[in-house]
Amino acid sequence: MDVEELRERIRHGELIFSTSRSSGPGGQNVNKVNTKVELRFNVAVSYCLTDKEKDRVLLKLKNKINSEGYLIVISQSERTQLMNRKKAEEKFFKLLAGALAEKRRRKSTRPTEASKTKRLEKKRKKSNIKRLRKESGIFDEET
Repeated sequence: MDVEELRERIRHGELIFSTSRSSGPGGQNVNKVNTKVELRFNVAVSYCLTDKEKDRVLLKLKNKINSEGYLIVISQSERTQLMNRKKAEEKFFKLLAGALAEKRRRKSTRPTEASKTKRLEKKRKKSNIKRLRKESGIFDEET
């Protein structure tokens, strides 16, 4: 499932935004303006996701979901609240899309004839080197 499809499915009424003062550098702007945006989404109560999708999100994003069942995304990198809100939304939809995306199964392939002969040639060379070491007796301990 892609980000655009999720944007259409999830209603903005289910997304809860809260703002607070951001931390870090920024001078007076940081001390006066609530630019930090926190987006909360209750996965278990959502009407936009099926039960199977909810389980998948709860499993894949369990480190980002608090004990109350809210998926929390924070953005405070921009100087304006609007930009942080957009960034938080973008992060949220990317996280959700990543959690809902099904992993593709690997197609098993046979090794090519060339790779087989190359492997066998390497084995022969290695074996030959070891055999030569044994025959020469260079590494035998003298008593």
